Amino acid sequence: MAFIEIIGLKKRYEGEADCVEALKGVDLSVAEGTFLGVMGPSGSGKSTFLAILGGLCHPTSGQVRVDGIDLYGLGQEKLADFRREYLGFVFQSFNLVPYLTALENVMLPLAVKKMPAATKRERAREVLARVGLAARATHLPSQLSGGEQERVAIARALVNAPPLILADEPTGSLDTATSTEIMGLLAELNKEGQTIVMVTHNPENQAWFHRTVSLRDGLVASDIATAAPLRAAAG
Repeated sequence: MAFIEIIGLKKRYEGEADCVEALKGVDLSVAEGTFLGVMGPSGSGKSTFLAILGGLCHPTSGQVRVDGIDLYGLGQEKLADFRREYLGFVFQSFNLVPYLTALENVMLPLAVKKMPAATKRERAREVLARVGLAARATHLPSQLSGGEQERVAIARALVNAPPLILADEPTGSLDTATSTEIMGLLAELNKEGQTIVMVTHNPENQAWFHRTVSLRDGLVASDIATAAPLRAAAG
């Protein structure tokens, strides 16, 4: 059974004057441990696809299953539980709380966990060290570079040890060298067993993926396996 299974996925946005079909019938199966890239021009449905896969936006029709769980067959409370236990989100804009330190930002997903505060802090320190930021734990986001902020965002996504990471343009605002560092980090995490679905507009990132799906006009335009030579170099 596929780890991610998407069947007949459609999403329609209805406005006062018109109707926009963001997704028109997407079918996709993704094996566990895949580093999947989702590409396509602006307006192709990439962000809508990721939001639906992340349980953040209900489809108009179709099914989304992750690890056999029918996401949109769940009630709101169970869907929130699913997001908390199964997913880590990484965004282009980092979404860090400006008045919290790097360590405190990473600890945020643990707030609802029933564990001692010292255990939460230690777990967050371990994950920050994993992304190479052990020495920056007490710094505020404004005291970090863009690449460091993205690493904090990745650490926050990892702190709950979710089986699936969803990344929305995580290198979109970074320079080339920093983008390569972030892609190398994601590739390392994937090598260790993390399933990653990443939306990107940058064709250079395709070299890191196992597989690249291109969306166009709300449909799958292509679905190709990628040699991913840079992943081997990163490992």
